[in-house]
Parts: sequence; C-alpha cells; structure tokens
Amino acid sequence: MNHFPPFTSRVAPLLVNDIDTDQIIPARFLKVTDKTGLGGYLFADWRYQADGSPKQEFVLNRQEHRGAAILLAGNNFGCGSSREHAPWALAGYGFRAVISTSFADIFRNNALKNALLPIVVDRSVHQRLSTLVSGDPSAELVVDLERQTVRFPDGSSVQFPIDSFAKSCLLNGTDELGYLLRFEQQIAEYERSQVRA
Repeated sequence: MNHFPPFTSRVAPLLVNDIDTDQIIPARFLKVTDKTGLGGYLFADWRYQADGSPKQEFVLNRQEHRGAAILLAGNNFGCGSSREHAPWALAGYGFRAVISTSFADIFRNNALKNALLPIVVDRSVHQRLSTLVSGDPSAELVVDLERQTVRFPDGSSVQFPIDSFAKSCLLNGTDELGYLLRFEQQIAEYERSQVRA
C-alpha cells in the first residue's frame, strides 16, 4: 500500500443518498479476486447503456469531472453488502477520497484498508461543497490526511474525523499485517520466552 500524502483534486458530485455496494459495482463483476481493472465497472449500470456505450449525462462521463480523485456522495454511502470490491472499484477508477455525511461501517473499514479515504462532513459543509462544485466544476480541494483537513479554494478548511490506527496505517503506507510485521522481532522474543517458561 502506498503512503497517503496531501493531494489536490477536482470533485465529481454524485449526490444520491443510500448508494449501495451493488450500485457501486454490480454483482456480476464480483467473480474476480484481483483488483486490477475493476475501475472500468464502477457504477456500471448508471455509467453505461445496455450496448456498453457511455451514458453522456452520467457524472463520470462528463468531461469536466473526468480525472477527479474526490467523489462527493450523498448520505449513507456504501450501504448494502460487505463486498470489498466496492472500494477496489472506486480506487481502481482513480478516486482517493469519498466525501459524505455518513458511510456504512463495513464500507468505511474496507475503504480504509484499501487506501481510499472516507471523509465525513456535516450537512452544512456538504452543502457548501455541493454549491462550490455546481458553480465551478474546475474548483479544486486539498485533502490533507495528516492534518485531517479538507481545504477549499478560498483557503478555508474543515476538519474530518478518522480512526487513529487507520490514519497511521495510511500515512505509513502499510496495512494491518504490515503493522504487525514491524513487531516481528519482539513477537519472536516473546515466543522464545514462553518456551523457556
């Protein structure tokens, strides 16, 4: 897993409440165990026509939002099943953060384990973001995980909460197993002491 430095990006607004994991990546694409290529199936039923051609009106197909690394979602994002393919698809598409007023717990945990930052903001900040993006799709935000802030183009910023362990793992570019392996020597010493006892 890569380190998570501050980054600057435009925002793709998908202001729909209760977007579940089957909408994020439909079940027919879950036959794979590899993350590679899943970004192409992100929001497939909303993004493509039955013949596979893109629906021009869908946000990710609009020129002004292509390449955005921040998704602004509605309330209760990632509800539904626990499939880890949902954050895989979002990250595979190129998103590094999703901003919402709330996330389903399992989705949030899966996202954090896959270097996708779920940012919770209150309704007033969410409305401010929505107004900003609708008024100027080229507006960019700065996401700073270390400071736990989202900075607006005018220089003002808001803070967001995050679990301290997940934050440490993201900043250090490691996962739970990698964190444990940092203590391999101490674990081995403890095991040897238990054999002697």
